[in-house]
Amino acid sequence: MGKPLARLIAFYLPQFHPIPENDEWWGKGFTEWTNAAKAKPLFRGHDQPHLPADLGFYDLRAPETRAAQAELAREHCIEGFCYYHYWFSGRRLLERPFNEVLASGAPDFPFCLCWANETWTGVWHGEPNRILIEQTYPGRADHERHFETLLPAFKDPRYICVDGCPVFVLYQPREIPDTVDTMQFWRDMARRAGLPGLHLVGNDIGNLTPSDLGLDAATKSCLPERRPWVSRRRPLKWLRRRFEELAGRPTIYQYADVLQSLLPAAEAGTAKYPCLIPNWDNTPRSGANGLVLHGSTPELFRIHAEQGLDRVRDRDADHRIVFVKSWNEWAEGNYLEPDQRFGHEYLKVVRDVFCSD
Repeated sequence: MGKPLARLIAFYLPQFHPIPENDEWWGKGFTEWTNAAKAKPLFRGHDQPHLPADLGFYDLRAPETRAAQAELAREHCIEGFCYYHYWFSGRRLLERPFNEVLASGAPDFPFCLCWANETWTGVWHGEPNRILIEQTYPGRADHERHFETLLPAFKDPRYICVDGCPVFVLYQPREIPDTVDTMQFWRDMARRAGLPGLHLVGNDIGNLTPSDLGLDAATKSCLPERRPWVSRRRPLKWLRRRFEELAGRPTIYQYADVLQSLLPAAEAGTAKYPCLIPNWDNTPRSGANGLVLHGSTPELFRIHAEQGLDRVRDRDADHRIVFVKSWNEWAEGNYLEPDQRFGHEYLKVVRDVFCSD
């Protein structure tokens, strides 16, 4: 494998093992595979279900699975995984896979964390208004306890850093009260713990700049909005009829049509890390309320990946970061892992684009 041209970091979902909470909410043994495997086509040409190839319907409690994932990623020029991390005022969920990675030292593969600070709802079963566990922010004592929980990971030699500072992604930074003060509080705690600081990245910062929120950088996956599928080239009567035909269907965009808008516009003087979206179809979770980027192919993804690399090519090596959403979000049809339709083709695109000869 050649030299990496950028630091490609893939978001990683730890949902693939049963936990008592999901057993209670959705039935014994529920995991991300439950919805992915039972998905059905909802319109003509709809490619569902998406089924795994090499790694099968894995269980992330198995160290062999985690090792195989890391090796596959490493072979295709991915620097590391960004594990989704869940913290609900001291309560953690889906923590076992990462805890075992941290405690065992294996796999020897870089990682960072993303605090997925969102309320969990019943969206997976078409019940988005059903609150399962609410994301709250009780105050500074909770932030301190949260940081202390994160510190062993930050000090791990595998942890991904920028300028020596551990990278920590916040999914919804604007939801955190007193964001700027909280970010400074965490930076101060990091320095007192012997770290040079933190490299804080916001996923969704709206129209703000990272510094407005006390962050160092931002990244954003720019999915289009949900809407009924229409074509501007069709007459009004056809549109009306088509809308009626598709009542109750998911929102459908052609991947080729939205390709140029999947990356936000570059802004001079603003640290933004591109976030690639190889594919998207969350109908296994959301059914008719889902969003489909129809017709994604490795060839089209290559265009997107090259655009992402172009955004960071001129940066210094440490800041030449590109995120990809995601490594393994199967029930959102959003993954790089091999499937039964395209095999390793998406991963080969990653290797071709992000590794020099």
